[in-house]
Amino acid sequence: MGSPSGPPFDPDDPDRARRERDTEPIPRIDPDDGPGFGAGSGYGAGPSLSDGAAFGDGPGYAGEGRSGRAWARDPEGYPDQPISEEELAGLRVDASGMAPRRVLPLEDEPSSLVARYLFPTERYRGEWKRHWIHLSTPIIVGIAATFVLGYLSGFLAGRDVGALTTVAVLLWFAVMGWVAWRVADWWYDRFILTNKRVMVVNGIITRRVAMMPLVRVTDMKYEQTPTGRALNYGTFVLESAGQEQALREVKNLPNPNELYLRVVEEMYEPQAVEARLGKEADEAKADDGA
Repeated sequence: MGSPSGPPFDPDDPDRARRERDTEPIPRIDPDDGPGFGAGSGYGAGPSLSDGAAFGDGPGYAGEGRSGRAWARDPEGYPDQPISEEELAGLRVDASGMAPRRVLPLEDEPSSLVARYLFPTERYRGEWKRHWIHLSTPIIVGIAATFVLGYLSGFLAGRDVGALTTVAVLLWFAVMGWVAWRVADWWYDRFILTNKRVMVVNGIITRRVAMMPLVRVTDMKYEQTPTGRALNYGTFVLESAGQEQALREVKNLPNPNELYLRVVEEMYEPQAVEARLGKEADEAKADDGA
């Protein structure tokens, strides 16, 4: 016979009681014994270690095939996060007129001039005429022609040269006609932004329509001269990779910083644009109902 696996029993061994206590099997805890750790446990009242809500299968420890918040897996990847009210609040002007950025109100519908160039699934974001500085040359020419030809007509009228006076008047009408043409051309010249592209429409008799898809824009910048910064206008430069561009430089656009933010936001955060515009529409309907 082989020797026992442990040391021989010694009744005088001082460590015997400790070894017996350490190797004593743990009794099964009955959940009916009460809220403590079993009857007579000596640990007082406390939460039970039974198969209950504290350590059982629940939403806090959800695993494969279980519903839960902490460990649930999404096979589609990360879900789309909704735009919170706090994020939208930073895009609007508060009651004091202060905000991190300006968001100018837009027209709900495009003008008749622009609507004919939009297809049904395209969402209109706004249209802008060029800054009035675009008319500085015609206005200066018209004012100068009025003073010069008016003085010349009065000077010639006293010298009995009616033919020259008539020529001066006709010349003044021609200059004013050119000025009116330039003003009308400015009125029909629009920069347009949608959720899919940017466009420029101009021309009275010969109509020109240039556009660039937002997905093709690889670089965009705007430039402001000192005069442009003082009068709040600038020149936009759009770049598209590897293609001849029908729309590259757009001069004398008003509020260039605001317009730049709108275009960039439409390119990179279209969901935020939709959320903000939807919120503004809901607020407008609520005000109308009130």
